Amino acid sequence: MGVMMKIVRAGLLATVSGVSLLVMAAPGAHAAGMPQLDFHNPLVTGQVIWGGVIFLGFYLVLSQIMLPRVGRVLEDRSKRISGDLDVARSAKQDADKAVAELQQARKDAMAEAQANLQKTLDAEQQAADKKLADINARLSAEIADAEKRIAAEKAQAFGTLKEIAADTTQALVSRLTGVTPDAQLVAQKVDGAIAHQNI
Repeated sequence: MGVMMKIVRAGLLATVSGVSLLVMAAPGAHAAGMPQLDFHNPLVTGQVIWGGVIFLGFYLVLSQIMLPRVGRVLEDRSKRISGDLDVARSAKQDADKAVAELQQARKDAMAEAQANLQKTLDAEQQAADKKLADINARLSAEIADAEKRIAAEKAQAFGTLKEIAADTTQALVSRLTGVTPDAQLVAQKVDGAIAHQNI
């Protein structure tokens, strides 16, 4: 409203200045053939006065009635725009907050999923390690049992081999010499030979 009043006042001052210039230039203009600027003529003077009164009336109507209404409209519009801007800013802040919360929720969900996946992988690894340990223990027990059986069978085979060797030695000595050797002495010799081979 203040801006409109300044504009109207500036227009009024320009009009008054223009009328003043016309009044000062009137004698020369009349001399040049412009009777409408002859201020010695009462009709011209009346027209100028009535023009000023009409302009003053327009000015008063504009400044007291029209311009306040325009000012109120502009002020209401400015308030409405300001309110809309505030609502838009608030909506933007809410949207930014919602986006931040959504991103945080996404990060939390990803972290939780990663933790659950790692937990599952750890459980599967532990189960696999336990199964592998059970298999290794069973295999170790089976290998130890097999080694015991092999050792027993080997010992039995060596025992049988000693008897066969002693009998064979006795038979060979008897055939070669015609004398039957002492069985205990032959057994000792066979044991010594086997011990020497094991060394």
